[in-house]
Amino acid sequence: MEFKLHAPFQPTGDQPAAIEALTAGFTAGRRAQTLLGVTGSGKTFTMANIIARLQRPTLVLAPNKTLSGQLCAEFKAFFPENAVEYFVSYYDFYQPEAYIAATDTYIEKDSAINDEIDRMRHSATASLLERRDVIVVASVSCIYGLGDPYTYKHLMVHLREGATKNRDEVIRELVDIQYQRNDYDCRRGTFRVRGDSLDIYPISSDKIILRISFFDDEIDRIAEVDALTGKTLALRNYVLIYPASHYATSRAKIMGALSDIEQELTARVKELRAEGKIMEAYRLEQRTRYDMDMLLETGFVKGIENYSRFLDGRKPGVPPYTLLDFFPEDYLLMIDESHVTVPQIGAMYAGDRSRKEALVDYGFRLPAAFDNRPLKFNEFERKMGQTLFVSATPGKYEAQHSEFVQEQVIRPTGLLDPPIEIHPVDGQIEDMLAAIKKKTAVGERTLVLTLTKKMSEDLTEFFSSAGLKVKYLHSDIANEERLRILKELREGEFDVLVGINLLREGIDLPEVGLLAILDADKEGFLRSATSLIQIIGRVARNVNGKVIMYADSITAAIQNAVDETNRRRRIQATYNQIHNITPHTVVKEIRELPDTYSVTSPKASQREHERAAMSEPAMNESAMNEPDTNPYLHKAVAKTAAAAVTSVIDGATAASTAKPTAKPSTKPTAKPSATSQAPTFAELTEFLRRGDLKHFEKSACVLSPKEKAKLLKQLQKLMRQSATRTEYEQAAVYRDAIQSLMC
Repeated sequence: MEFKLHAPFQPTGDQPAAIEALTAGFTAGRRAQTLLGVTGSGKTFTMANIIARLQRPTLVLAPNKTLSGQLCAEFKAFFPENAVEYFVSYYDFYQPEAYIAATDTYIEKDSAINDEIDRMRHSATASLLERRDVIVVASVSCIYGLGDPYTYKHLMVHLREGATKNRDEVIRELVDIQYQRNDYDCRRGTFRVRGDSLDIYPISSDKIILRISFFDDEIDRIAEVDALTGKTLALRNYVLIYPASHYATSRAKIMGALSDIEQELTARVKELRAEGKIMEAYRLEQRTRYDMDMLLETGFVKGIENYSRFLDGRKPGVPPYTLLDFFPEDYLLMIDESHVTVPQIGAMYAGDRSRKEALVDYGFRLPAAFDNRPLKFNEFERKMGQTLFVSATPGKYEAQHSEFVQEQVIRPTGLLDPPIEIHPVDGQIEDMLAAIKKKTAVGERTLVLTLTKKMSEDLTEFFSSAGLKVKYLHSDIANEERLRILKELREGEFDVLVGINLLREGIDLPEVGLLAILDADKEGFLRSATSLIQIIGRVARNVNGKVIMYADSITAAIQNAVDETNRRRRIQATYNQIHNITPHTVVKEIRELPDTYSVTSPKASQREHERAAMSEPAMNESAMNEPDTNPYLHKAVAKTAAAAVTSVIDGATAASTAKPTAKPSTKPTAKPSATSQAPTFAELTEFLRRGDLKHFEKSACVLSPKEKAKLLKQLQKLMRQSATRTEYEQAAVYRDAIQSLMC
């Protein structure tokens, strides 16, 4: 099937020239090109047109989940008839396995997996194996190990109506690809047996059941059934069922892997004993032999990713299989916000290696664990297809490797880059407050950029006391809640959003008319020329957009940002004058939150129907795509970290069966603004960050049972994260809040 672009508008401004030039470049064989497009110039639409022209499977890389979700939603709107998939890290919480030698502390791997994102990852790999009209929007998690695509494809179970195959034979095949039998609690990746019929629950969908009916030793009927109503949706002649894990492997490969593990274990134990590390040698032998027994008996073991080199049949140092290996050789790679994404790719390997060195040196893992890793940058380069770098501020790598750079400065709306004013630091709060009130009076929103979390929280409290409807946004707020806050800002539920580094690349807020940048003259990453240009772009979608920088000196970064902005303004103004264009604010639909992450397009049910229920596997907890997380705790508290985590979590667990006898006394502080009868998660957690349990309980009492259950899960996650970061007082506050909800 071909890509079919659906858009209610035609390319305008610089878009037609960019589309023609970049498409011609790829057709002529250029390996790398750059689209230097200003904010709001329609870079995503240009990318969509290039995909439609070239008709190739495409991987779109973005620097984080928020932008990945936004891009996925936009591409789905452009290509409703094609497969637009979403592939990001599926961890809601992740604590990697680690050993801290200084305190003799072993930290076991712990994680919480988002089931919906897990499903979408498998949908992505299945689409790549089934069709060519595929766009996968991914984060840098795509460079982590994902299992051998050849093995994954050849372990599929083929079922055809009329085939000679009895029920027990099909059951054995399903078990071999890690499906589990469950006759009572049916969920994705399971099957149940009812007499001569077999119900298979595909991993890729929680709405469809495959009902296989047998007559003696023959498949008599294959039906697609609604999982809720039991109604037959369609009859199938033939279906494919993918393995229930990307890491599923054949019995023969497991036996071969066990032999290789035995050889490496023998050599490593001998090496450790020769170095006088008797305890380490004993530990390694005990742990590894237990894992080998589990692999032999069940085909799986917790931490199986550490044996991926043996299971894949790779030699030491050979890069792991990743999502990139599921793409055909002629695929197209588009790297959005490349000035951020490219450095991220290069940084993944070093962080992973440093953590595993301690595990290997002290006998917790075999040296093969080093080969369960993300790609090195040079390995990623070798797997890159023809590449389009997309950024308003391309970095040095793009400049060095691009064979052609296409600038896209003119916006379809005629908007100019916003004017920039530089105000002194003295009296900045009062000056900012006056500017915000002017914008609020005409219905426009304001963004305020600070340098620290504490400053953003303090400034939020000050603005709230001054009568403004205000919220803050920083890394302590969960990803889904960040999206909710941005949506509420656009809807006008509050007028001012205070943030740090999350209001830069790609955030699309046309309602924002004022951007205030505090400490603009503080040299560093957050106030570099690149960062300032990206920040300025957040108000480039509003005709009345304006930027105020608060600084006592004009740094080189400020001067470069101002000069580049003024250069673009001159080009844009000249174009508008020649073509008689009147600038107007971008009008953009405010989508519901599920649309951001959902892979369901307007024709998704039809696609699912046509796919013939080809199931994609669920990824298990020991998946190989570990994020680049620093596991090392401060030496002074590392020894007590594990015990503290256990204590805090146990305290919350006990609350489900025993009512707390007393509540901690907390001094109430000022309420955050914009509270309502149905408080948001951000508002409730703001009370807890201040230790204000009294107002938290008062606000939470109006929640429905369903909302309380959802809040409980989120608070438990925050509690675990705080305890892991050794923020025990904050973790205890979350624990007390959980207890109060369970009373």
